[in-house]
Amino acid sequence: MTERSNDKDTAESTPSIAPELERLRQRMMRNWWWVCLGLWLTIGALSGWWLRSELQELRAYFTWAAVRYMLYYERLAAVGLGLCVGLTLALLLAESRHILFGLSKGEQQRLTHRLAKIREQGSSHPQWKIIHPDQAGLGK
Repeated sequence: MTERSNDKDTAESTPSIAPELERLRQRMMRNWWWVCLGLWLTIGALSGWWLRSELQELRAYFTWAAVRYMLYYERLAAVGLGLCVGLTLALLLAESRHILFGLSKGEQQRLTHRLAKIREQGSSHPQWKIIHPDQAGLGK
């Protein structure tokens, strides 16, 4: 019961940090989604192009053994597709976990540490506009 009161005390003592942390987290996740899209448009497309003849055969004669052999003999393309699928699943799980459970203590500590670095540098930091959108034009 004391943990909940301590959590409430820390949340009440720093009311302005929560929106800043959320904006910073949203921007970081948006950047990761852009990286994921870039991977799909480059490595994913190249891997798909490399596997185009095997995929046409699979369309005609689909078996799981054919999928296994395709990925086994075309390892570079399989690694490329695995990278794209893996990052996409990781991002989906991270977003779902945040929606269901909120920020973990580790995430909150990392974001708070990053926020402290941004505040320490001030308006010259590139991410200052993210945490202070109303003050973004004042640095010019």
